[in-house]
Amino acid sequence: MSATGQKAPVGYNTARRPLPPEIVERSGCPFDPPAGRGELQREQGPVARVRLLNGAHIWLITGYDEVHQVLGDDRFSVDLVRRTSAMHLTPEQVAAGGRRAQLDLERTDGMFLFMDPPEHDRLRKVLTSQFTVKRMRALDARVREITTELLDAMQAAGTTADLVTDFALPLPSLVICELLGVPYADRAEFQERSAITLNTNSTPEQAMAAGLGLRQFMRDLVVAKRSHPGEDLLSGLISGELAADPPLTDTELVDIGTAILGAGHETTANMLALSVFALLENPDQLAALRADPSRIDATVEELLRYLSVPHTGPTRIASEDLILGGVTIPAGDTLVCSLPNANRDERRWPDPAQLDVTRPRSTAHLAFGYGIHQCLGQQLARVELRIGLTALFERLPDLRLAVPAAEIPLRTDMVIFGVHALPVAWG
Repeated sequence: MSATGQKAPVGYNTARRPLPPEIVERSGCPFDPPAGRGELQREQGPVARVRLLNGAHIWLITGYDEVHQVLGDDRFSVDLVRRTSAMHLTPEQVAAGGRRAQLDLERTDGMFLFMDPPEHDRLRKVLTSQFTVKRMRALDARVREITTELLDAMQAAGTTADLVTDFALPLPSLVICELLGVPYADRAEFQERSAITLNTNSTPEQAMAAGLGLRQFMRDLVVAKRSHPGEDLLSGLISGELAADPPLTDTELVDIGTAILGAGHETTANMLALSVFALLENPDQLAALRADPSRIDATVEELLRYLSVPHTGPTRIASEDLILGGVTIPAGDTLVCSLPNANRDERRWPDPAQLDVTRPRSTAHLAFGYGIHQCLGQQLARVELRIGLTALFERLPDLRLAVPAAEIPLRTDMVIFGVHALPVAWG
């Protein structure tokens, strides 16, 4: 049922992503973007008009330069509260006239991911002080300890494992829980609810219930931290030396904490598991890394470029008539940036469809976005990927898939791509 209480047409995704199947479905190599996007780019270019399943239209942006321009220009608004995204309209709303006018309201929430300046800048400044490169690098020792503990447990349990549940998911989850001050015993609760909100098959009712549950979970934690602050990031935002002036409200803290908690485990967990899958399926690249372990940083960057785990990428709304790639984008139109395609732009990389851990870094990838909304936790993700991959292949030199690659269940039903499970064996 739609938000209006009427049944949506068959095939219309009422949850979050009403993109047509031809630009969503993957076939062939599990690491490649949907082939339909490449066909669309060849037909229309890197700025293509697409009709959604709800009847509205968006602009799908697939070129590196064009995505870079969109993410770096504040006139392409990220404020999906004041503005209407075509991606969030029901068929009934489209039929009734499409989109509402921009709302004139004061933002009192903390969803900085969906804020334009100046509201965004105030919250981002506070968070940037907590996510410094120095602080993230200081987590190296703890990430190594957690990695060792997880690998010890895997080996003690036998010679097979599901790398997702036994390694890739708990590693970043433990780290982000400690960073935020979330009791790790509660991880199953937020992981389950987070998965529902990110599942493109979830109904609006399911997604809303899960989202409200996540917020209540974080609200309880904020109340606890106000009474008994610790050394964690959330306590620091409340009462630390780098706390905001004026202080952040409970609503702002709940929104910020929920966003960080979700992003801090979901993307890195899937990137880690998918990276192992990709390296096992490209033994020559794994051999190159083994032959020269100093390549690990370059390998991580190449994997980030090659895999780009968001199914699509950031959404923006044109705040005025704008020119992009020679195409006029009318004010109010929705743009969806395809990071997987942008990171494989032939104009930027030779043989971009090939995984090459020796590739020179002539162009920065866009896996973490670009501009003022570039991922805050990117340095932490790099630490976790570098340490996790290094330790895994050192401890288990004969690591291999336990089932044929074609049987690995892909996360084609989720906003973040990856694998639902990765059965592996060693010994």
